[in-house]
Amino acid sequence: MPKLSIIIPCYFNGDNIPVTGATLLANEKLFPNDVSFEYIMVDDGSKDNTFEALQSFKNQHPHKIKIVKLSGNFGSYNAIQAGMKYATGDCNIVTAADLQDPPELMVKMVDYWKKGFKLVLANREGRDDPFLSKLLASAYQRLIKKYALPSLPNGGFDFCLFDRQLKEDVLAMKEKNTNSLYLLVWLKYEYACIPYKRLERKIGKSRWTMKKKIQLFIDSFVSFSYAPLRFITISGLLLGMGSMVYALYVLWAKLSGDISVEGWTAMMVVFLLVSSFQMIAIGIIGEYLWRNLDATRNRPAFIIDKVL
Repeated sequence: MPKLSIIIPCYFNGDNIPVTGATLLANEKLFPNDVSFEYIMVDDGSKDNTFEALQSFKNQHPHKIKIVKLSGNFGSYNAIQAGMKYATGDCNIVTAADLQDPPELMVKMVDYWKKGFKLVLANREGRDDPFLSKLLASAYQRLIKKYALPSLPNGGFDFCLFDRQLKEDVLAMKEKNTNSLYLLVWLKYEYACIPYKRLERKIGKSRWTMKKKIQLFIDSFVSFSYAPLRFITISGLLLGMGSMVYALYVLWAKLSGDISVEGWTAMMVVFLLVSSFQMIAIGIIGEYLWRNLDATRNRPAFIIDKVL
């Protein structure tokens, strides 16, 4: 009898939990009788009644629910890794606590897994989100696909199934400051795709702030791509060649008498351009160096307060 572990990171989802829990339990009826379930619900340092709601849900179904409470907010992808640590299923599904990912797709995911696919991705072909959120998400996915993970499905994904073997591979990496789910694609196993439209959130307010989006963008590029460093190298070469051409022009103009009055405007423009480029370059290199330092410290990506 295959066992399915459903990992759900929770952050300020106190109002969602009763509805999400009932929906997931009802969704079990769509599966054949030879599938068993466990739910690993990770409280990622919520400051509302999320943990109490999770406890109430567990009390109703004590043999199916595991609650992992982190000591603080470590981010959804670290919370997912915490859930992986306590998942015991033959395959695992990561889904959102706000029901924006339709649970009924899990049946098709498990069917693909039974056919031999160790990774099944539900890629977003549309989403009921505000225009700006859709625009930023689309730009992020295109950049990551072009410069970091070419094998990423169109539209990206957060809703996925992966085999126990892939779970062990990701946990063995012990990576921090990264997108844990994109590591599944980085492993380069053949995967199946299920396109779907991400639903509108009905309960509560999203805590996916602009700051967290920017942090994810930086983490994803630094973790999976050297494109920023290559950009610095190419830009430096172009600036160097441009500076050489300009220096030759100034020398020729000086010797030919075309420069009659010494000025500082052009010099200041060039100085500010080069200085700003240097600061940006130092910042990009600093992002890589910081992650290298963070890795050598060997601090854990998350701290577990308690497990029920």
